[in-house]
Amino acid sequence: MNYRRDFIKTSLFLSPAIFCPKLIFSKPAQQKKVLLLGDSISIGYTPFVQDMMKHLALVSRPMLPDGSAENCEGTTNGVQNIRRWIGDTKWDLIHFNFGLHDLKHVDPVTGENSSNPADPLQADLKEYKNNLKQIVEELKRTGADLIFATTTPYPDTVNNPLRDPGMSEKYNRVAVKIMNRNNIDINDLYTFAKPRLQEIQLPNNVHFTEEGYRALGRKVIDRITEHLEYPQYR
Repeated sequence: MNYRRDFIKTSLFLSPAIFCPKLIFSKPAQQKKVLLLGDSISIGYTPFVQDMMKHLALVSRPMLPDGSAENCEGTTNGVQNIRRWIGDTKWDLIHFNFGLHDLKHVDPVTGENSSNPADPLQADLKEYKNNLKQIVEELKRTGADLIFATTTPYPDTVNNPLRDPGMSEKYNRVAVKIMNRNNIDINDLYTFAKPRLQEIQLPNNVHFTEEGYRALGRKVIDRITEHLEYPQYR
């Protein structure tokens, strides 16, 4: 989409001093390794996080052979690929999210996106819970500091595929219980974005404007820097 391509181009030239001035004045002796896992929402804010944190951490995300960002999609895909995404790198911190794809309707035969309310969800709440538990267990084995980002809200009416109103809240409740049991910190992007949707989200869409991704990116940066305990953020 043009808005995402334009966002990536422009974000690479934004001055860190404008939005996160503290990030450019000190550099740790050894940069931390940070992994971002998530769907297209995380793809949208990844370039901003990478650019703003380039003096503090090496921020990575799964990439495809052609050099484009890989969409981690839902928990079903996550269970299948989590070990590959982690790889052999010793990550200091992993910021992850699953949910927005799980709650969409899909054709039961083809598995393709659907606008038919009679078609099933990609992963219902029970499946989501079981899948997310497996993913968390794999992430915990890395020894990395973990942050789970809640699934962002969306309008009651969205373009294909169909996502029923209010499902983010239901999936987030399940996810938060799992994270609490595992002592995993939560980056509540849902609560952050909810009152700002008219300003930062595209109409009838789950995706965000350039400014919306920039705002989400700042929220992600704030939580990451808190966890990595850089002196200027203590």
